[in-house]
Amino acid sequence: MIADFETRILALIDGMVEHASDDELFASGYLRGHLTLAVAELEQGDDHSPEALHAEVSSSLEKAIQAGELSPRDQSLVLGMWDNLYKQAEFK
Repeated sequence: MIADFETRILALIDGMVEHASDDELFASGYLRGHLTLAVAELEQGDDHSPEALHAEVSSSLEKAIQAGELSPRDQSLVLGMWDNLYKQAEFK
């Protein structure tokens, strides 16, 4: 289940490439890394639900923000894109 959900999100990211702004390309690439790591973590456990994936990616992003990896503007962009991609993937 988690692999299918990851595939849907990655397809949404790939579909943005042709028309995305530089900011959107940055955010989508940044999210791709966090998504891949989150899926790898979750595959080792028992909860493979989309909700667990959302929580894991959100937690990973929060740690990155706390570590100073993203400017306030980039934080807003990345978090907004994550929520949007997750919602779109839920309904596909």
